[in-house]
Amino acid sequence: MSGHSKWANIRVKKGAQDSKRGKVFTRHARLIEMAARGGSDPKMNPTLRSAIDNAKTDSVPNDNIERAIKKGSGEIKGEAMQEVMYAAYGPGGVACLIECLTDNRNRTTANVKNIVSKHGGNFAETGSVAWMFERKGLVAAGSGPGSGSVPQNHDDLELELIDFGAEDVQVDGNIIHVVTSGNDWTKVRDFLKGKGFEILSAGLSYIAKQKTAVDAAGAEKIALFVELLEEDDDVSEVHTNI
Repeated sequence: MSGHSKWANIRVKKGAQDSKRGKVFTRHARLIEMAARGGSDPKMNPTLRSAIDNAKTDSVPNDNIERAIKKGSGEIKGEAMQEVMYAAYGPGGVACLIECLTDNRNRTTANVKNIVSKHGGNFAETGSVAWMFERKGLVAAGSGPGSGSVPQNHDDLELELIDFGAEDVQVDGNIIHVVTSGNDWTKVRDFLKGKGFEILSAGLSYIAKQKTAVDAAGAEKIALFVELLEEDDDVSEVHTNI
């Protein structure tokens, strides 16, 4: 699939060094803070509920989670976090959408532009790239502590997922990836959780409407380009159309 949820990207760093772990915690806290603006009760705010669940999956301490909720709901004062979207063309002209969470837009803009220009990319107007993507729900789940596991013949599971709003289902070993409309990802998440699956990530993401094929060398270049962007603390996710 083109593009992964921001939490899926965060999970890739789970076993990294302590410095990278700190960045993971920071990004989760920012996502929780943003989500908490829609209400501090996760029972009434599904976006916050998923942000908390994803943070716990990556072992974010409860104190960090509670502090982020209080900051987002206004109980703790501080610089307000904002979402910023940038667009760029990476090596080989690959289209990229760069999602950021920042308390200093000028700093983030300068950092992202510097990374893009130094590593074979070109900054672009957001509208010139955004039209190539659409906002979708993404849920990734794996074999959990309950009965949930991906069966060898998963046709019946796919049919059930379609009933809950799945538009595309892909299985990779013991991990199942589900694409939904922007409104149905919570239903798919809850269905899989009820089946005993471990929810690895869930939320909204940008998926390319049409994909561009690249060769092995091109794939390596764009992978490095994305990795360098994601190393910046303010960058939460990078989507491409490869």
